[in-house]
Amino acid sequence: MKFVADLHVHSKFSRATAKNLDLENIYITAQLKGITVVATGDFTHPGWFSELRDKLIPAEDGLFCLRKEIAASCNRKVFGSCRREVRFILGTEICNVYKKEGFTRKNHNLVFVPDFETAERFNRRLDAIGNIQSDGRPILGLDSRNLLEIVLEISHSAFLIPAHIWTPWFSMLGSKSGFDTVDSCFGDLTSHLFAVETGLSSDPGMNWRVSGLDGLTLVSNSDAHSPSKLGREANLFDTDLSYSAIYTALKSGDPLKFLGTIEFFPEAGKYHFDGHRKCGICFSPEKSRQHQDVCPVCSKPLTLGVLHRVEELADRSGGQCPDRTHQFYYMLSLSDILGELFSMGPGAKRVQRVRENLLEKFGCEFNILQHHPIETLKSAGVPLLAEAVRRVRKNKIQISPGFDGEYGRFKIFSTDEKEALLGQKSIFTFSDTSTGLSRKTEGIASAFLCKTQISDPPALQCVASAAPHPDQRKIF
Repeated sequence: MKFVADLHVHSKFSRATAKNLDLENIYITAQLKGITVVATGDFTHPGWFSELRDKLIPAEDGLFCLRKEIAASCNRKVFGSCRREVRFILGTEICNVYKKEGFTRKNHNLVFVPDFETAERFNRRLDAIGNIQSDGRPILGLDSRNLLEIVLEISHSAFLIPAHIWTPWFSMLGSKSGFDTVDSCFGDLTSHLFAVETGLSSDPGMNWRVSGLDGLTLVSNSDAHSPSKLGREANLFDTDLSYSAIYTALKSGDPLKFLGTIEFFPEAGKYHFDGHRKCGICFSPEKSRQHQDVCPVCSKPLTLGVLHRVEELADRSGGQCPDRTHQFYYMLSLSDILGELFSMGPGAKRVQRVRENLLEKFGCEFNILQHHPIETLKSAGVPLLAEAVRRVRKNKIQISPGFDGEYGRFKIFSTDEKEALLGQKSIFTFSDTSTGLSRKTEGIASAFLCKTQISDPPALQCVASAAPHPDQRKIF
């Protein structure tokens, strides 16, 4: 079975998350997006764990579904064209803050378990170490290596994935509090790791430059703090629908079972470039080095972003690939695309109203963005939508990179171009003369393109998918 999985989300019990980030809204949004398997997040929190116990029942091996009466109520809020089975996998994120080799380390790690009994044992172990009640993502003074040891001891089926490994402040390889190698973080237990999460500000092509990550499966997830962010990054599987099959696919990295990832454009992530948000300074790594990594406004050290850190640790040039790679595909959310077309925020009422109309007509969001025939989208009644989706599929957008906690800003059309296109009688026959992805990053992005990245993505399965069409993209 081919399906999409988002393995890193949070709950309403985590800090800085939406109040409506509950199982019901995760379930509804997963269907509208096109996601089949989604992590519960935050199972270490007693309040959330209680809700999980009350609302979830066993489904396939190691996976769970909503109780029938809850699911039935939620399904009334999902268009028939988007309905699908949704399964939950027990996952949580731990913040590890500790001293090692003379430095304070701050690492985030994802932990997955196959059943509630194992989750309960894991929670008891952590409760004896620190406070797991104050936040859905508990902060513990526990070495990441020792956390992995606990995971291995509680169940042979439990596993750990280092989260968003390049983020400056809280990650395994981050510039502020990370390590230079996987071994230096996990020591003698490194061989028990088989996957790492690349994070929003990097993509697999960037990670391929660091040979120390060879052999590890590169996963991508949303790290959603609200339902609308679900699926902004995700994973593609072709396996049985079960915990053990997902585990095996990630551990083996078999490209016939783990098919790759859907990626947020890394330049649009909050930490791609270097800079100081308060000082309004955004630098490429090269320019930062020209300033000795010091902010020219306040004379304090710059927050060195993901690209800078990758270049520090890279032992391959851009464009080189390790022996084992998986395909990946860039994507923007439908709300982001419509927001640009209407020159308003993605959460605007008009944007959401049009988005709902499109979902009802064409099916789940991933179907529209990755799979639906461009020619058919021209009939949607939304000027420039088809051209915008085509450009995103071909990576033909402009991005001002994110830095120091601020998301990057993207443009699919310039203002003049949009006005010119809207003024033409046939706005869909526009001749695109651009030569590729135009990102305002001083040409750095082009160094990360590899042949496995630029092929068309798989057609995501939706209940009411379109009939075959010459333009239809075939991933699965």
